[in-house]
Amino acid sequence: MRAFFIGLQFLTRLCIVKQDNWTEQDFGESVKYFPLIGAVLGAIYAGAAYLMTVFLPSFGVTLPPHLVTVVLLVLPILMSGGIFCDGFMDTMDGVFSGRSRERMLEIMKDSCVGSNAVFCFVALMLLEWGTLLDMEPSVLVPALFIMPIIARLMVVIEIRRFPLARPDGLGRMFSDYSTANTLIIALISTLILLVPCGILAYICLAVGTAFSYFFAGYVTKRIGGMTGDVYGATATLTEALVLLTYLIAGRFIQ
Repeated sequence: MRAFFIGLQFLTRLCIVKQDNWTEQDFGESVKYFPLIGAVLGAIYAGAAYLMTVFLPSFGVTLPPHLVTVVLLVLPILMSGGIFCDGFMDTMDGVFSGRSRERMLEIMKDSCVGSNAVFCFVALMLLEWGTLLDMEPSVLVPALFIMPIIARLMVVIEIRRFPLARPDGLGRMFSDYSTANTLIIALISTLILLVPCGILAYICLAVGTAFSYFFAGYVTKRIGGMTGDVYGATATLTEALVLLTYLIAGRFIQ
């Protein structure tokens, strides 16, 4: 379980068993645990939603819906330390810069934030805020649970199925040191974790997978492959897409 705790410590702000000595191989071995790490986060998000929308109201304590939405919007960013949001913003700056492949990769490595990143991040937050605000508790709780699980499975898919844009960097560690059965283990664990949430969860999984392949294919054409930032962008966009899919599909499937 050493690889799991290393992945948990790297991808979140949780430190159950502190890991001080990390190797590139440890990072690669942690990839198969990404959906399980997502489940840990999902349990926290869903628990917070249940507390504020079901448990407290049952005792007569009703929080303003907009306040609840803001908390649920900010919580994933805080729990992940913003690592995926940073990747999302860097990717948006690079891919939408309209420059050459080499220049796009330089922009993505630049620590400065550009206008494309700001616009896309604000738009994404507004989309998630509106989606969360419109969700009933019966839909909101399971949606928040499956959201990080599916998002992290999409990262595993891209690590194992798509080439790297450059020979160094964070993406190489995940790609080079993850084993051949990594994706199988991640997929099986995801399918099991989604069982309590029913058919809607599997619809979200199908939508997320289709989006992941489309997005990864698009980025590969622009910059030649994946980077650590692109993995973050995939996870961030998939989380928003899962929430939106749950909101829309939940109106037709109970």
